[in-house]
Amino acid sequence: LATTHEEPLTALMTEYIHSYKDLPRYAYQFQTKFRNELRAKSGIMRSREFVMKDLYSFSRSEAEFREFYEECAGAYKKIFDRAGIGERTFRTFASGGSFSKFSDEFQTICDAGEDTIYVHKEKGLAVNKEVYSDEVLNELDMKKEDLKEEKAIEVGNIFPLGTRFSEALGLNYTDEKGAARPVVMGSYGIGPGRLMGAIVEVLSDEKGLVWPKEVAPFPVHIVLISGGNKDVVAEADRLYELLKEHDMEALYDDRDLRAGEKFADADLIGIPTRLVVSEKTLAEGGVEVVSRQTGAATLVPESAIIENLLAK
Repeated sequence: LATTHEEPLTALMTEYIHSYKDLPRYAYQFQTKFRNELRAKSGIMRSREFVMKDLYSFSRSEAEFREFYEECAGAYKKIFDRAGIGERTFRTFASGGSFSKFSDEFQTICDAGEDTIYVHKEKGLAVNKEVYSDEVLNELDMKKEDLKEEKAIEVGNIFPLGTRFSEALGLNYTDEKGAARPVVMGSYGIGPGRLMGAIVEVLSDEKGLVWPKEVAPFPVHIVLISGGNKDVVAEADRLYELLKEHDMEALYDDRDLRAGEKFADADLIGIPTRLVVSEKTLAEGGVEVVSRQTGAATLVPESAIIENLLAK
């Protein structure tokens, strides 16, 4: 059970790619993978079963391939930015194996990371320890004194594959002049599970998780502090239904527990925005809106709650 599928995708594309008019093409999948991981540990960070997004590009030329390669690198950067770890994630030069001199990894600085990288903050780039040498630094126009050693987690990678698979498996196309040419390929991967693990490691605090809005299981966490008051319960129920009407999923904590326990659990779960409904907030004419990231609390009038949430 392969972790990536260069060979079967190449063989499959022989049925669809014949002419230069059929290119470029891109195939991707989200699939559960299995790996005989000898050092399985750290939960979803390194496991034998995991979900992976793998993408394969098929291009007419090296130039066409490189254009998409850079577009994909930019798209990955946007993903990590939206996931809240962009400032700590660096495009990292790593070994290209038997395919090319370098491949590109996306490494997120984290004390829990297993990889060692050397980061050039000004360039926004890094070099993996496995290829770190004076020769490589000269080629990349980097100086040792400008680099900082960091531990990091690999959250994505992109590989130039060249024509190795296409030549071996007969994936050729006919160009404009009628000549047969091998297809130029690339491979691109992100492990959503490992990405989630990296987000947890990087963004958590002493109280618990701090989910970015884009990957949070819910955008809003309603915490009901009723004190046995049925009017407070009714208001919290109404707020929950109001959010559903505006396509906002909410985690609703209506358990019969003390306020301190509920707030501690809310911090532990880490939903971005907490809405507290209690006798006190109703008496003051609103709902308490609390940011999990900053801890800032604001009393928002009930009539303005949807507008307030949409602005976040």
